[in-house]
Amino acid sequence: MIRHIVFFSVPDPANMDAVMSGLQILESIEHADKLEVIRNSKVDPWSDEIDIVVYGEFRDADALAAYKAHPKYQESISLVRHLRGLRISADFETKNP
Repeated sequence: MIRHIVFFSVPDPANMDAVMSGLQILESIEHADKLEVIRNSKVDPWSDEIDIVVYGEFRDADALAAYKAHPKYQESISLVRHLRGLRISADFETKNP
């Protein structure tokens, strides 16, 4: 299994709902076994710069590649890129379900 986690900041709070809506398009892409777009609860006292988290689980590298090649992925990017600030992504393979 591959876990795909992307962290976003939204510099202008007025754009938060638009970024959430744009990223939630990703939840309808069928290649993910699990995909969630979630607002960061910001309970960590050391770091609060991340506003939104995209968390996904994929069967394998091919499923992740198909997800990233999907037209809805590109649609999401076009809606969100100009509104977001920081974007940090991590993909890792795990044997834990």
